[in-house]
Amino acid sequence: MARKKIRGKAGVKFKSPYTSEKRDAQLRTLVTHLIINEEVKVTETTAKSVVSLASKMITFAKKGDLHSRRLAAAVVRPMLVDEKETALQKLFDELGPRYASRNGGYVKVLKLGNRRGDNAPIVVCQLVK
Repeated sequence: MARKKIRGKAGVKFKSPYTSEKRDAQLRTLVTHLIINEEVKVTETTAKSVVSLASKMITFAKKGDLHSRRLAAAVVRPMLVDEKETALQKLFDELGPRYASRNGGYVKVLKLGNRRGDNAPIVVCQLVK
């Protein structure tokens, strides 16, 4: 990826490879996979964002009204869990009632170790049973 808008010595020295749109798209996909598989392996810094967004989606599922379903549908990708059920349906039909009596703490984060290539700390995010 080429660095852009660098003009002379006073220009930008480092340009991040990730734009906010790409980061948001990755988080949406990770949260959808967390809903489908009930666990996902990510780096430690990404896990903080995934836990935050997943908690919001489960809170929407606990409310269960149409407005909450539309807000969650704006984030959760239209992926299939099995032949008939989508991730959004699983969120509202299974996960919402499962956590109805729980006040937060829907996702737990367990450390696995460091990644081999770049030594980044890897964790697994799991939905609490």
